[in-house]
Amino acid sequence: MPEIDITDKIGYTLLKKGIIDFETLEKSLKMKDSDDNKKNRKNLGQILVTEFGADHDAVFREVANLYAFREVFLNDEKVDDARIAFVKKYIEQLSDQQREMMIQSKMLPFKFDERQPDKLIVIAADPTDRNLPIVARSFNVKKYEICYVRLKDLQSFMDKVAPAQNEFLKLLEDNDISVDASGGGEDEQLDEQALEAEISKSALVNLFEGCLVEAVRKDVSDVHIVAAEGNRTNFLFRVDGNLKLWHAQENTVPEAVLAVVKDRTKNVDRFEREMSQDGFIQRVIDGHQMRFRVSIMPIVTTEFKHKFESIVIRVLDDRKVITDLEKLGLQGPARGFFYKAINKPQGIIILTGPTGSGKSTTLIAALYQVIDPTVNVLTIEEPVEYIIKGARQLKIGPKMGFEQAIRGILRHDPDIVLVGEMRDKITAETAVKMANTGHLVFSTLHTNDAPSAIARLYKMGIEPFLLAYAINVIVAQRLIRTLCKSCKQPMDSSEKSDLLKFGFSEEEITTHTFYKAVGCEKCSGGYKGRAAIHEALYFTKAIKDIILNAGEKVDENAVREQASKDGMWTLRRSGMERMKEGTTTLEEIVATTTEEE
Repeated sequence: MPEIDITDKIGYTLLKKGIIDFETLEKSLKMKDSDDNKKNRKNLGQILVTEFGADHDAVFREVANLYAFREVFLNDEKVDDARIAFVKKYIEQLSDQQREMMIQSKMLPFKFDERQPDKLIVIAADPTDRNLPIVARSFNVKKYEICYVRLKDLQSFMDKVAPAQNEFLKLLEDNDISVDASGGGEDEQLDEQALEAEISKSALVNLFEGCLVEAVRKDVSDVHIVAAEGNRTNFLFRVDGNLKLWHAQENTVPEAVLAVVKDRTKNVDRFEREMSQDGFIQRVIDGHQMRFRVSIMPIVTTEFKHKFESIVIRVLDDRKVITDLEKLGLQGPARGFFYKAINKPQGIIILTGPTGSGKSTTLIAALYQVIDPTVNVLTIEEPVEYIIKGARQLKIGPKMGFEQAIRGILRHDPDIVLVGEMRDKITAETAVKMANTGHLVFSTLHTNDAPSAIARLYKMGIEPFLLAYAINVIVAQRLIRTLCKSCKQPMDSSEKSDLLKFGFSEEEITTHTFYKAVGCEKCSGGYKGRAAIHEALYFTKAIKDIILNAGEKVDENAVREQASKDGMWTLRRSGMERMKEGTTTLEEIVATTTEEE
C-alpha cells in the first residue's frame, strides 16, 4: 500500500469524520498544489477554512491531533485579573508590527507550564500558522510550547487582553475638530474655499475612517450620518436591527462632515447637495477587503438656508455570505417546501419582506445550492451587493439599465436567473415568462406576507393562469433579535398568562421554558444576534385552483386558509417555535409579527 503523506492524512481524517465531503477535499488539494498557493503557502487546513467555509474548530482540532499539539480548554482554566495582567505584560513588550502579527495569527501567551516553570504556553487557534514561531520568540522566554485552543474561546479572551485598536480614532484624541465656514451671518452662503481650508486642517478624515473601522468591528449593518441643526452631525450605527447613536460631531458645519464622506466615496459629486446620489467605498480592514454602499439624500431642517443631507452606508462583508442553506435555520414545513421548490427544473422562488429582512441572504444561499458548472447562472441586481462565485452578475449602469438587462436576458441562454427585485410589470412579466419556458428564477418582492405577494403580482397585471403555473413557492421572511446566552432568564410564573393569551397551550407552557431579556455588558439590552422566521407558501394544486378562479382580485384569505391546511406555518407560528426553542422573547415576536400573519 503506498504511503500517505501527512497532508493526505488530514484530508482523509476530515473526510472520514464527515467534516468535509470528497468533492471539497479534491478541490482543496488541487488548490494547495497550484502555482498561486506556492506564493501564499497555505496548508490544507487553512485552505479548507478560508476558501471552502469549513468549520474552523472542527478542522484544526483534527490538525492539532495529527501534529500532536496539546489542546487547552479555556473554560477549565482560571481566567482572573491576575491571568489577564500576566498576558497583557507579555503583549506590551511587543512592537506594533509584532502585536499586529499576533492578532492576525490568532495567538496569545497564556501561562507558564506547571511541570516546566521556564516554558511559556502559547495558545493558538491554528497551531500550524507559520508566523507563530516569529511572534513566540518575541516574548523573550527560554522555551515555549504552542497549544491548540478553540477559535471562539480565544477570540473572547483576546477581546479582554488585546482589544483591536482603531488607529484613526487614536489620532483624534490629540486633535480638536472644529470647522466653521458659514461666513458668520444666518443668510450667508457656504464659503466653499473656507470649507476646503478648514477640512484640510481638521481631523474629520480620521473620524470618518475610524467610523468605518468601528462599523466593521462592531458588526454594524448600516451607518447613518445625519446633518442636524446647530452645527451638529449625528453618526448612528444599526446593530441587530436597531439604530444607536455612536458619535455626535458638535461645533462643525455639517457640510464639512458630509464633504469628507463624499470625497472618499466613488461616483458621487461633492458639490451636489440637492439630488440623491449613490456611490461606494472599498477598504481593507483587519486584513479583509470590505465594501460599503453609500446612499445620499437631501433633507429639510428648520435651518432652511442650509442644504443639509442624510447619508446611509450599508456595510457589505463577504464573510457574512451564507452559502450553506442549512445555516439559515428554516423551520418545520418551510424547510421541506423550500428545498422542494429550488430542486424543480423550472419555476419562480419569491422571497418577500421589508427592507433589511434578509431576503437577499436567503436567495444567495439558495442559489449556491443550485449553482453548477453545467448551468449558466445569471443575476440582474441593482446594485450588486455580494460577489456570487459561479454566477455571471450583469453590470447595471448608464449604458445598460435594469429594464434593458431584463429585456435582453433571454437572449443570453440562461438556465437559472436571479432577478434582484420584481419592481414593475415588465420585470414581473419577464420573470414569469422565463419560469414558464423552462428556467429556474429567484426574485424578491416587497409585501408583508406570502399570500399578499400573489395579490401584488395580480394587480401588476400578470394573468392568473401564468401566475398559477409559474410560481413554485413564496417565502415571507423576518429577522428577530435573539437572546443573549449569558444573561437570559426564565419568565416568571406570573407572566405565563401572557403566553396563554398569545396562543400557547397549557401543555406547551408546561413542557417548555420561555425566557425574557435581561441585559449585560456582552449584549444590547438582553439581545445579541438575529435569526430568521419564515412563512413558506408552496403552490399546491388547491392554491393554483384558487388563483385560476380569481375574479377581479385574488382572495388572500382563501389562499391563507388553504395554505394553512397544506401545512404552512405563519410568521407568528414560526416565531412561537423560536420562543419554544428558547431563542427569543414574547416581546420580540409581538413586535415583529401580527395576528393575521
